[in-house]
Order: sequence, then C-alpha cells, then structure tokens
Amino acid sequence: MPVEVGIPADAEALRGLPHRIEVPDIRGEMLRLRPASLDDLPVLDDLDAFFNASGITGKGPVAERAIVHEWVRRSVAWSQGSPVDQARFGDPESRRTIAWSILTDSDGGRDADRDDSKAVGGGSDVIGMIFLIDIDGWSRSARIQIVLGRDYRGRGYSRDAMPRVMTYGFASAPVGLGLHRIWVGVPEKNTRSLSVYQSLGFVPSGTARDGLWDAESGKYQDLIVMDTLADEYDPIRSLDAFGMHVIEDNPGVREA
Repeated sequence: MPVEVGIPADAEALRGLPHRIEVPDIRGEMLRLRPASLDDLPVLDDLDAFFNASGITGKGPVAERAIVHEWVRRSVAWSQGSPVDQARFGDPESRRTIAWSILTDSDGGRDADRDDSKAVGGGSDVIGMIFLIDIDGWSRSARIQIVLGRDYRGRGYSRDAMPRVMTYGFASAPVGLGLHRIWVGVPEKNTRSLSVYQSLGFVPSGTARDGLWDAESGKYQDLIVMDTLADEYDPIRSLDAFGMHVIEDNPGVREA
C-alpha cells in the first residue's frame, strides 16, 4: 500500500497567516499611516492618484484604480476577520493584503484650489496609500507598493513611509508579519523608483522581458523585479540613506 506523503498539518498552520489582523498605525517624520478604509478611496480620485499609472506601475489608470480598490477591500476584510473565499484559495490575486492610508499635517504640495473639506481628522489630509500585497504565509513573502496623489510625488513621502512599513513586515509575529522576503516590480523606464528601491536595499533579481506595455511610447518595456530579504534589510541604514530618523514606538523597530 503506497505511503501518502504530504505536508504535516501543524507545519502548514505554523506557516499560515492569522485569521484576523490588526493593522497598526505607523508614524513618520512627514506623515502618518493608519489603516485604509473604503471611505478613503474617493479621495484618491480627487488627488489624481492614478495619473501616469502605466509609467509608474505598468498598468493603465483604469486597471490600477480597480486593483487598488480591491486591495483596500481585502485589507478591511482581513482586519474584520472575514473568511477567505475557498473557491479562490491559492490564487495569488486573492492573497491577503494590508492597506494603509498616508496622511500628512503639512501643507506642502497641496494645491491651493483643492477642496479642503476633503480633509480627514484633525486637519490631516490623505495623500495616498501604501500596501503590502500578495502576502504569502507559506513562503513569507509580500510585495510592497505605494500610490501617491499627483501633487505629492517626488517630495520624499515614499522615502519616509516605505522603510517603516518594511520594518513592520520583517518583524517577527505577533509584532509584525515575520516576512522573509519583500519584493517589487518596476517598469524599466521608472528610473526614479528604481533608485529609491536600491537605496532601500533592494537588489535586481530578475527581468520579465517586454513584460509591460508602455502606452506613452507605444512600445513594450521590461519589468524589473527587485527584492530584499530579512537578513539583508537594515531599517536604520535605509532611513539614514534618506536623512530620516528612527521612531522607536513604530512596530518592529525595537525587534530590529
């Protein structure tokens, strides 16, 4: 009688993800992060956050908007302990996601004609969102992505937010997610983002040749895959690279 070989149930549970997650608040020098809500989504349209999406992520603005909305829905569902759709179990597009809204108390970059009635809580504005997506409990891997309003790009907000989210992602549970790998996919023409990720410690790990369609040039372009591992990532060095300071109360900082 053949012996059935499989993964022990306890091993699978050990490498799984919690049924419910509490998305932590995270502070930066220029901003603060709080769990994204469905009510924040219309603000992204007001901010023109999907402008030039094909040049930044390789997706068209309609597709980018749709997937961002889905990411926020998944994050909210996970924080509420909603069950995973078993019909889609194992589908990377249905994996767990954490979404934060990025808020700032600064007036820097705000369009003078913008309606400040959109302000959220205490005069702080939502200026974008940051995500850990495609979270794979078995391989301890996740992808990071940030979406900023058109007027808030190139002002250092990515450099402030990303190292702090990565520190949380790499921190051991229950403080963080206990990730082993965080990765990104960047269109080859997005040299600004490539430079930011390199400063954060990401290294190129592969290229999907002609993996993206560039609507602006009417040509295909390569998708550059970059990643960093838990034993390679240095949260202090990554902040120092951008002139940022450690905030000890943030999740994962003391563990790092």
